Amino acid sequence: MLRSILLTLVLGIAFFLVEHYGYGFYVHPWAKYMILFFLAISFLIHRLMEFGFRNKRDKFVEFYLSTVVARLLLCIAFVAVAFYFGVNNAPIFIANFFALYLFYTIFEIYGLYRTLRRDS
Repeated sequence: MLRSILLTLVLGIAFFLVEHYGYGFYVHPWAKYMILFFLAISFLIHRLMEFGFRNKRDKFVEFYLSTVVARLLLCIAFVAVAFYFGVNNAPIFIANFFALYLFYTIFEIYGLYRTLRRDS
């Protein structure tokens, strides 16, 4: 979980620097909420995967698939709520959200793969 927090801090600093150096038109105003949302999802996935690793990984596949479905449903809900409240500049919003989604997903898969390889 510490890695996810460090990743979130690095992303927050990167977004701040992009805005600070005049490229703020690439960053949507909701980017801070997106980063916090993905940090919360990372925490949820981390907790679910801890349950999956218990008891000699008997339920690992079920818990992993449940995290994938939970992430997908929560992301759809986040985007739906954002559009319900009237997001301006929708293409930038979608691009930022998709980039963060891919970044966090790749990071979590890499961390999970590292954990599985280490424990086997």
